Amino acid sequence: MDNKNHSEICIIGAGISGLIAGALLTEQGYNVTIFEKESLIGGRALSFDASSYTIDQYLKLLSRFQMNIPYSEPDLTTIFNNKMLQGYRLDLGYHAIGGGVMSNLNSVLATLDDHIEVLESSVGFIKENGYDFPFLTRADKLKILPNILRLLFASEKTMRRLDDISMTKTIEQYGQGKMKLVLEIFSRSISTVNNLDRISTGEMFRAQRILLKGSKPVGYPKNGLGEIHQKLAKAIISRGGIIQTGKSVQKILIDETKAIGVIVENKEYRFDMIVSTLLVQNLFSIADEKHFPKEYVKMMKSLQGTGSLCAYYSLKDVDTQLLGKTFHFIERDIGVDGNDAVGMIDFMSAVENTGLSPPSHQLVQSYIICTPKEAQDKKTLNKLKMVLDKNLERLVPNYQYQLRWAIYPAVWHLDGVAKTIDNAKPEIETPVKNLFIIGDCVKAPGIGINCAINSARILQETFIRSD
Repeated sequence: MDNKNHSEICIIGAGISGLIAGALLTEQGYNVTIFEKESLIGGRALSFDASSYTIDQYLKLLSRFQMNIPYSEPDLTTIFNNKMLQGYRLDLGYHAIGGGVMSNLNSVLATLDDHIEVLESSVGFIKENGYDFPFLTRADKLKILPNILRLLFASEKTMRRLDDISMTKTIEQYGQGKMKLVLEIFSRSISTVNNLDRISTGEMFRAQRILLKGSKPVGYPKNGLGEIHQKLAKAIISRGGIIQTGKSVQKILIDETKAIGVIVENKEYRFDMIVSTLLVQNLFSIADEKHFPKEYVKMMKSLQGTGSLCAYYSLKDVDTQLLGKTFHFIERDIGVDGNDAVGMIDFMSAVENTGLSPPSHQLVQSYIICTPKEAQDKKTLNKLKMVLDKNLERLVPNYQYQLRWAIYPAVWHLDGVAKTIDNAKPEIETPVKNLFIIGDCVKAPGIGINCAINSARILQETFIRSD
C-alpha cells in the first residue's frame, strides 16, 4: 500500500460501523469518502425527529430498512394528523448499548478526544405480580458468582471450545435455581435470539466481559443515537473526510480479483480500498458474484439476521420508582422459535431532560425477541404485542389511562447476522483484494452495536498492519 496519507478509502454506508471506521481512519491520516444512500446518517441505528416526517415518509423510511408498523394506538393516521409526535426523537427500532458508560463506544470516542453522555441502568425482572430490582440480590450474586466468574475469566482457548457449546447444554450443567433464569434470560437478550440451542456459550460470555469494567449492563445515549452520529460525522469532516448523503453506490468495480472503485449515480470513482457496511447478504447486489468463490457466495446469502417487535409508549405520568430503570421479562410457551420469548421494557428514556420527548412526557421503549420470519407473521406479532402490553401493565397498572400514543415497529433485520452456532459470521476481509465488510454482520467481539464498533476497530488495525 502507498503512504497512508495518500490512500483513498471508500466507505459504503454511514451507519454506526461506517462512521466509526471513517473517524478512526481519518484520525490515522487516510483520505476517506463515505457514500450514504439515505438523506440521514445512522443506518439501521437511525435516530430522527419524528415530527419532521409525514406518515408516508415515515412508512417509506421503515420499508427501506425492512420494517413496518403492524399496530399503533390510536391509528397512525390520527397520530400524524394530530402532530402527536411533536418533540419526540425515535429510533427505527430499539437499540440499547451493552456496557453502559464504559461501552466500546466511549472507548472509541476517547481516541477522538470526545465523549457521549450515556443513560445507564441495572436490570430488573418483571414477575406476575410486581418486579424485582435489581434482578439479582446480593445473596443471589454470592451464590452464583463462582460459576459466573469461572466462565467469564475463562481463557480464549476455553472460550473457543465453548463457542460450539449451546446455551441449552450450559444450562443443563450450571442451571440451578436463579442461575438457570440468569442464563436463560441474559443469553437471549444479549444475542437477540430465543432458541437456546442456537446460542453460543462462548460468544455469550465474551459479550459479558465488558461489564467487569464497572459500568451498568444497559446504556442508551442521552438525546438519542443521533448524538453519536453527529459527533462521529464532526470528527470525520474536521479531519478532512467527506460524507455524501443521498448518494447510492450502484456498483463496486472489480478488476479480476481486486476492487478498484465504485459507480455512484453513473459516475465512476477510483479508490485504493472499498469498505462495505451493507447487510452482507446484499453485498452481491452491487458486487458481481462471479469474482467471488461459489462457496463464499452461497455462505453469505444463507446468513440470517435477527428480528423483534418493538414498542414506543408515550405516557402522561410514570411512577418515580420506575424512572431510569430497565426490566427483563420472559414469556413461557408462546410458540416462537425456542418456545419462550425474552424482552425488555426500558424507562431510561422516561427520565426528564433525556432529549427524547417533550417536557412532562414520558417515553417508554421496549422490545420482544423473535426471528425475522416471525417479525413478518401477523399471528405471531399479535401474540408478541399482547406480551409487551401485559408486561407494561404489570409495571404501570392501567397504563392505558396514562397513554398518549403507542407505536409498534416490527423489525426483521435488527442485527444483520444473528451470532449463533449455526450462522457463523464472515471475516472482514473478503476474497476480493482491497474489499472489506464491516458492521454487525461480521466476525467481531460483541453483539449488535458493539459488534459494529469492534468491526471498525479491527478494520483500522488491519489497515495499519498493511502499511
